[in-house]
Amino acid sequence: MLRSSSRERGPLWRDPAFRALLVQGILLLALGAFIAMVVSNTMANLEARGITTGFGFLQDRAGFSIPQTLIEYSGDSTYARTFVVGLLNTLLVSAMGIVAATLIGFAVGIARLSPNWLLARLATAYVEIFRNIPLLVQILFWYFAVLQALPSPRDSHSLLEVVFLNVRGVVLPDPQPLAGFAATPWALLVAVIATWWMVRFARRRQAKTGRPLPVFKLGTLLLIGLPLATFLVTGMPLEWSIPELKGFNFQGGVTVLPELMALWLALSIYTASFIAEIVRSGIQSVPQGQVEAAKALSLPGGIILRKVVIPQAMRVIVPQLTSQHLNLIKNSSLATAIGYPDLVAVFSGTALNVTGQAIEIVVMTMAVYLLINLVVSALMNLYNARTLLKER
Repeated sequence: MLRSSSRERGPLWRDPAFRALLVQGILLLALGAFIAMVVSNTMANLEARGITTGFGFLQDRAGFSIPQTLIEYSGDSTYARTFVVGLLNTLLVSAMGIVAATLIGFAVGIARLSPNWLLARLATAYVEIFRNIPLLVQILFWYFAVLQALPSPRDSHSLLEVVFLNVRGVVLPDPQPLAGFAATPWALLVAVIATWWMVRFARRRQAKTGRPLPVFKLGTLLLIGLPLATFLVTGMPLEWSIPELKGFNFQGGVTVLPELMALWLALSIYTASFIAEIVRSGIQSVPQGQVEAAKALSLPGGIILRKVVIPQAMRVIVPQLTSQHLNLIKNSSLATAIGYPDLVAVFSGTALNVTGQAIEIVVMTMAVYLLINLVVSALMNLYNARTLLKER
């Protein structure tokens, strides 16, 4: 008797693939029904209370001032512009915090592995102190205990009579560009492109000939020299607004709010304590044989760290570093505790209280933080992919 080459198919409900697909479909339907129920109940409750919904309020007049604005803003501006102002302030403190925390974290992490006993112990004390104190407490410390204890504007601490530090912040000279200044940013862009091309050329040249180029020195000279030369050739098209004390406050210049300084210091110092541990663990993950081989080639300690250890450690450091950058951006929302006008304080605080559009404002705020973090995560993942070992 001939046997069939394939088994007879059993009942469909006995097929594991079908059962898995069925269960997932049921779960999706249940989730969709739950979301629809929540939305329906929310809309019904809002309608019962006479609360309007929609994003039309964004075109209404805000009617309140904001102490720090990176773009033109007044009380007659719309809530949409209020949203942009808060977003820019959040991006400003986040970018400043990421740069400062990364630099401090790398320095402290390397210092923890220093053969110098005092330097290593000081770095360890830094990490153990600042990572174990809540961030909100550190923000309040810098704001109330340090910056609010500064003297009044009349008794300001001064530096060369052009920079002043007082309870209202740091007052700096304000550069005012004149005609012809536009050539300087273009020169800086050309210098950046030329430096990028030089780095790629140096890598190809070293791969072929084994002879390195002093890329750091040449790049620094190019990035500083070309814009500076352009600035001088165009007749220094820049004038400075020097702050002057008139009455009870300074006129002219630009003032850095104490709220921004306190938030920036706290975010940078707190996050740097975690980054330092990430850097230390990443460096220690590099096999000791790599260091010994570099020493056998008589390479100096600085070159061993920069050319041998750090490039291999970055494969361990970058994924964890990404998480700390994302945490710093989210932690910037604690600015509302000291009144710094970030997105949460200005839009989810003042604008929400005035308009009552809680759902729309909260959803927009959540979406913005999600988008910012996704962009930062994508950029860090792209860099991480470039640092991974490439197998042949």
